[in-house]
Amino acid sequence: MPKGIPNKRYTPEFKKLVIETMLEEKLSYSETARRFEVSDHHRIQNWERIYLTEGPDGFAVERRGRGRKGRPKQLPKAVEEDLLAEVQRLRAENEYLKNLQALVLEDERRQRRKRR
Repeated sequence: MPKGIPNKRYTPEFKKLVIETMLEEKLSYSETARRFEVSDHHRIQNWERIYLTEGPDGFAVERRGRGRKGRPKQLPKAVEEDLLAEVQRLRAENEYLKNLQALVLEDERRQRRKRR
């Protein structure tokens, strides 16, 4: 592609029309590309793959660029508070069970000493 000429973008509705027409009329990728003036038949192959795996709504998803690697998304405040409360409850339960186990072991030791 020559410098200074932006890439052509196609709307989700156009992509859906192209793929549905291709499937209904049993056109090849090349024939479909010529008929709808799409520059490359590989683009139509990609659209068909998306259409068959995700359905027509898959065309609305932005696929350009790199994936997001930055900060993770923030949880809603209520969900975050619920999770923190659950963590506190589980820590307290864990501590209780540790103490209970220590008491049970101590009681078993006492029982053994009395038997002797």
